[in-house]
Amino acid sequence: MIEDIEYRAVLEKALSRGGGLAELFIEERIQTEILMEEQKLERASFGVLRGAGLRLIKGLKTRYAYTNSLLKKDLEELAGLVSSAVDQQEKIIEIPMEFKNPILPPENKIIEPPDLVPVQVKIELVKKAEAIARSYHPSIIQVRARYFDLARKIRIANSQGIVAEDQTTHTVFLVQVIAQKDGELQVGYEPAGGTVGFELFKEEKVEEVALGSAKRAVMMLNARKAPGGKMSVVLASSAGGTMIHEAVGHGLEADLAEQGLSVYQNKLGEKIASELISVADDKTLPGKRGSYRIDDEGACAQRTLLVEKGILKTYMYDLLEALRAGKTSTANGRRESYRFRPICRMSNTIILPGDTLPEEIIRSVERGLLVKKMGGGQVDTVSGDFVFEVQEGYLIEKGQVGEPVRGATLVGNGPKVLLEIDKVGNDLGFAIGTCGKDGQSAPVSDAQPTLRIPEIIVGGALE
Repeated sequence: MIEDIEYRAVLEKALSRGGGLAELFIEERIQTEILMEEQKLERASFGVLRGAGLRLIKGLKTRYAYTNSLLKKDLEELAGLVSSAVDQQEKIIEIPMEFKNPILPPENKIIEPPDLVPVQVKIELVKKAEAIARSYHPSIIQVRARYFDLARKIRIANSQGIVAEDQTTHTVFLVQVIAQKDGELQVGYEPAGGTVGFELFKEEKVEEVALGSAKRAVMMLNARKAPGGKMSVVLASSAGGTMIHEAVGHGLEADLAEQGLSVYQNKLGEKIASELISVADDKTLPGKRGSYRIDDEGACAQRTLLVEKGILKTYMYDLLEALRAGKTSTANGRRESYRFRPICRMSNTIILPGDTLPEEIIRSVERGLLVKKMGGGQVDTVSGDFVFEVQEGYLIEKGQVGEPVRGATLVGNGPKVLLEIDKVGNDLGFAIGTCGKDGQSAPVSDAQPTLRIPEIIVGGALE
């Protein structure tokens, strides 16, 4: 683990001119990335990143500085830097005599640590995936296969007497395929991974990931254009939770919700969704991409029920937003690395399953669209309006899944859609990703059961 640092001297120096809270964040990252593109090995890199960030909170404002040195003298110099930002002498906060370690959730066991796997084995995986995807069909013009692993160790100490440490392993593998026909391009994308080791490839076969992305690109290339207009839409659990993450999740992050940048501002205790809808943000799920035992402020991971049977129960809080609102952190304080201050972020955000069979939901639709895979999109968190691309979609006619269609988009409003969902499946499907916010990236998962939206605007060809 990262070597011991004399926390007290650094924190006392940071608070020497006053302030409400001082926090030292120490991090070590060891990562491997392998990228295959255009039938060439574009990148095979190995890197180690170590450093520390020091935060001083005064009057709900943050002073932050970082260094790539863990020497005590350099950390004390950093402490003097953040302290000098305080414009006048104030009452000094007394630091507790003893630091205390929080009780953490069970550790996620890594069966096969990626750093013990030879790099040549990882390269062969990427080469194999690229070759399988490329050879699937003549219309495929580009394949991009990427492998990534990360071993991350963190330690946090603050002036409230908390010291906590954790280590997390991430392994990710993804394949992106582009197919072309008569000037038309279609993209297939399939990721796999989470807070797991190299044992990922016992559960997620390289062949399945490669063929999944290739088949989707070719199938959508040969599909007819999606019809446009208002219709019923069924979001399959395989679509992942793009809808909940983008159209709902960001709006429930406290820095947006408490500062007038979310459609859900001042809605605590109110009905914001159908009574069939409950939403949780759960950091404790074993092996999921957004899981951790402590957040980047030292708060213990927990499952936070955000929406219960349609009623908004709470927002997601980091430490600063919790102080601002007079609440307790929900362990959603996250940062990309020691070079960044922590901000409020999602982890694994989920619409919880209901009681209806997915097949029954499809049979209930006379005419509509089945979405099996979501693409990218845009959301306005203030109004809740969104536009999402459909990467894989099928027509539903008289309760039966029909032919695939391409070029569909979903156009709507998050709060309106949440209120109108009238069927929730008893299944649950996860998707993984890297979420961007305020110039920082963070690993996340999102999930949902099969959902029926009785009517929404589908962008496509006019009939």
